[in-house]
Order: sequence, then C-alpha cells, then structure tokens
Amino acid sequence: MSKKSKGILFITLSAFCFALMNLFVRLSGDLPSMQKSFFRNAVALAFALVVLLRSEEKFQFNRKNLPLLIARSAFGTIGILCNYYAVDHLVLSDASMLNKLSPFFAIIISYLYLKEKVTPFQATAVVTAFIGALCIIKPGFSSLTTGPALLGALGGLGAGAAYTMVRKLSLNGERGPFIVFFFSAFSCLVCLPYLLFSYHAMTLMQLIFLLLAGLSAAGGQFAITAAYANAPAREISVFDYSQIVFAALLGFFFLNQIPDLLSVIGYIIICGTSVAMFFYNQKH
Repeated sequence: MSKKSKGILFITLSAFCFALMNLFVRLSGDLPSMQKSFFRNAVALAFALVVLLRSEEKFQFNRKNLPLLIARSAFGTIGILCNYYAVDHLVLSDASMLNKLSPFFAIIISYLYLKEKVTPFQATAVVTAFIGALCIIKPGFSSLTTGPALLGALGGLGAGAAYTMVRKLSLNGERGPFIVFFFSAFSCLVCLPYLLFSYHAMTLMQLIFLLLAGLSAAGGQFAITAAYANAPAREISVFDYSQIVFAALLGFFFLNQIPDLLSVIGYIIICGTSVAMFFYNQKH
C-alpha cells in the first residue's frame, strides 16, 4: 500500500472514530458538557502520558512555547465544550458539520496571526462555507436550534484556532505527544472545579459511554497523526469530511435522526467547497 493510500485509510478511520465519539457523548445522556469533557480528556491524558513516559525526552519542552501551548489548550477546550453542547442539542450530523468549519476558520486565523497569504480563491471558499453554515444554523427559524447551532459554529472557530496554534508549535519544534498531553491536562484542570462543586451523579452506563467517547477520541487523535505522517494535508484532508457521512448514518441507526433539507443543502455547499479547495491545493 502506498503512503498516500495509508494516509487516506488512517484519516477515514479518524473520521469514523470522531463520529463515534460524538455518538457516545450523545448517548451518555443529560450531563453537563464540562463533565463530559473531563472524562473525554482524562482518557486522552492517560494515553498521552504513556507515550511520553516511553519517550527519551519525557516531559521536556521549549519554555518559549508556553504561551502558545496555553493558547492552543484554551481554544481547544472552548471548541470541545461548544461541540459537546451542540451534539446534545442538534442532529448529530449537523453538529459534526459545524465543527468541520474549523479549516475555514484556520485560514482566517492563519492570515491574521501567522501572516500567511490568503488567495482570492481561499477567501471565496471561506465565504461560501459560511453560507453553507447558515443553512445548518437557520438563524431565527427556531430558538431551540439556533443557539446550539451558533455554539457549534463557535466550536468550529475554537478548533480552527487550536489547529493554527498546533501548526505554529510544530514549526517551533514542539513534539506532538507533549502538545496532546498539555492540552488534555489543561482541559481536565479547567473542568475539575466544576466537577467538584457541581458533579452530576452518573449511572454505570453513562460512565461507560463517556469512557468509550474518550477511547474513540484517543483513537481519532492517533489515526489522524498517522494519516498526516504518511501523506501531506493537501492530498488527504478532504477525506476527513467522511465524518459527516458516518455521523449521519450513526444518527439515523442509533438515534432515529434525519437532517432536514436545508441542513443537507448546507452539507453539500460546505463539502463541495472543501473538495474544490482540495483540487485547488493539488494544482498549486
């Protein structure tokens, strides 16, 4: 199997893992997003800890990168909390699609923060993607869905900002496992006070679903790392949108969810824009 084929296989596997994570988060029931985030990140923290302990450098890092590590962790935590809230209140595929706005937010933030050039085509793609997002958010149609949808889009913004920080940290020579460890530990610490003072009692089944969500998230992280180790983003990133297909199927079979026509139009616009960007990147 070629490296590109391996990259496609791993990124598709990561998309399935993240769709599965969202399903388990939804199945865990009526629990605060803070509590769900804590258990999800605790599992990821355990995995990252094992990887670091087996490495030669252990917990060594460049102290100059500390502000970036904190920024990456803060944005990532906001992204997760908003995404989990959206998952609990929207159709699963809608929440997943709004989170997939992150690459378009990353283009904007990279321009503002990293001073990376944005071509007219990329600018058009960002605008088109947000038009697709409006079809999913449906502002003003229903207060029951507009609020969670806006938070879902905010989750995509948080993820896009976090990915931009990860890119900057990688350019600065920071190790991937340490970035994951720092982020997971940061998120757990942020959620811990809420957990101590406003803990909601869980059934055994709810705890199992949250641990499965954490395992799925860890699997997704490792799979996406392996994907980009085998092939560059410009060749495989479009396959990450298979998560929407997985989310729609899981939502249909396990939650009896069917997205409405406007949402489907939004999916087509955003995924179509992503495919166009994929071919644009291949050409240039």
